[in-house]
Amino acid sequence: MPSLGPRIRQERVSRGISLRALAREVGVSASMISQIETGKAQPSVSTLYAITSALGLSVQSVFESESTPSAAPTSPAAPLMRAPTTVVEALGLAQGVRLGPLVRPAERQVLQLDSGVTWERLGVLPGQSVDFLRITYAPGGTSSSDGELMHHTGSEYGVLLSGELLLTLGFEDIVVRPGDAVSFDSSTPHRYRNDGTEPAVGIWFVAY
Repeated sequence: MPSLGPRIRQERVSRGISLRALAREVGVSASMISQIETGKAQPSVSTLYAITSALGLSVQSVFESESTPSAAPTSPAAPLMRAPTTVVEALGLAQGVRLGPLVRPAERQVLQLDSGVTWERLGVLPGQSVDFLRITYAPGGTSSSDGELMHHTGSEYGVLLSGELLLTLGFEDIVVRPGDAVSFDSSTPHRYRNDGTEPAVGIWFVAY
């Protein structure tokens, strides 16, 4: 997949938003935003959601060619806008290209994120806002590198195939083992963490 950094920077600059302003909105340091934009660091799951939401983008636009026209710039004084984001959009190919009805393992689009998390897109139906993903958490992997809980739009459904995950959902810690299934409103603060010694692999759907 193309680098996230240049697209994030292009969109931030086009909107007249400073590094510090974006960092404040996302809740990370300006140096972290700078490292992501220059490709020296990859965002975590939660940080990627926060950045694209703060810029008022679909995550798909992060992966489009830099020559693709972006949304109209906002005034530097204008508040940062929020917009729904889907992981399916994040794993999209360049504009005008989509997955077919059958996706073989070698054809999966893969996104490596910070903190030992890998997303593999398993398929998509045009016009349907559903993420269909194979998600892998390496040992020690977590959806939030700073330990904070995240929340986003949609309803989340998943079944764990192997390994073990600790799901923190609101004030509850839930151990998810192979064969276990989870479902909840994604607006509920949550976090995934693999405290085990083997990768945790599952199939996840997020409906928006």
